[in-house]
Amino acid sequence: MKIALLIVVVALAAVMITGMYVTDFTAYLGNNPTTCNNCHVMDNVYEGWYHAGHKEWTTCNECHTPHELIPKYYVKAKSGYHHVTAFVTGNYPANIRAKEASRRVVQENCKRCHVDTIQDLDWEMAYSLGEEERYCFECHRSVAHGKRGLSILPYQHLEENQ
Repeated sequence: MKIALLIVVVALAAVMITGMYVTDFTAYLGNNPTTCNNCHVMDNVYEGWYHAGHKEWTTCNECHTPHELIPKYYVKAKSGYHHVTAFVTGNYPANIRAKEASRRVVQENCKRCHVDTIQDLDWEMAYSLGEEERYCFECHRSVAHGKRGLSILPYQHLEENQ
């Protein structure tokens, strides 16, 4: 019984290691933006970022993950799980939209990077919308990824109602 269990554990480990090697798993632990563009559904987002102003200053992780070590890799692991699941099942949207938790991370990163710019803002006036806080990217939507819904890739079709 112990030998059978050992064989199963070794076989599972071999499959996992092979899978990590084949998928270049370690690339996903880093900050290279081309890694985020491995899935074709990210073409539009990547191309928008590549040709927008933030490319000179940031990578995907600078905006889309927390900067503390453990929260950063927790978010990357959770996102990676969702991305792999969507890819395997084929159940992914044509247009990627951030979930609420991602929006909060992006907002905190906007405020962290632009602290000198926003320190003198009247937050009550600039970011209040009734009882709700507004996100920076609600007004500055095209800054990080260019114009929404457009692709400069010649093989993608423009979608009107985005």
